[in-house]
Amino acid sequence: MAKKFSGFPPDAFGFYADLELDNSKEFWTQNRPRYEAAVAGPMGDLLADLAGEFGEGRMFRPYRDVRFSADKSPYKDHQGAYVEVGPSCGYYVQVSSGGLMVGAGWYASSTELVARWRAAIDEGVHVPALRAELTRLERAGMEVGGEVVRTRPRGVPADHPDLDLMRHRTLIVSASSGYDEPWLGTATAGTRVRSAWRRTRPLVQWLADNVTGHSPD
Repeated sequence: MAKKFSGFPPDAFGFYADLELDNSKEFWTQNRPRYEAAVAGPMGDLLADLAGEFGEGRMFRPYRDVRFSADKSPYKDHQGAYVEVGPSCGYYVQVSSGGLMVGAGWYASSTELVARWRAAIDEGVHVPALRAELTRLERAGMEVGGEVVRTRPRGVPADHPDLDLMRHRTLIVSASSGYDEPWLGTATAGTRVRSAWRRTRPLVQWLADNVTGHSPD
């Protein structure tokens, strides 16, 4: 049973710093109790605290899929968790050796979703609201990112008024805090994640309404 979230202890970040030096099954087996106590346990408590407002959250598995990767390191160098609002769309939080990252948006592209995104941007009706949200979030200290094609998408005219948006294949916003922030080990960390997710809610809503759709209840 989850308990009230009280922060991420220093060893959450220390565990991943050590894992970066020895990403092996032997290290993982020996240090699994550290992972459970400092990372997985607190992350589960955080998700439980946020569930009443944002919905049920899920943690990503700590194991890497190495089948098609040149990097055969078996374990991820971070622990991520998310709340899904629509297909490939929702809220995200991550702990790593560097600290805490909080984000939201549309995070995985597909032919269908990219087509919906470009249709929504090309139509133009809802673009001013989107740009207003992105500007507001940038002013609040969040970084706008996502997968972007290097060149102009096929069929999009060079003088398209929203060419910068048309180049996106995903759209996310994020903010990071260093591992040495003293509030990370307190309940304030949960308050900050909640505040960031609340701040991004209009953007997530826009994406679910215009691109990804909503997940069934």
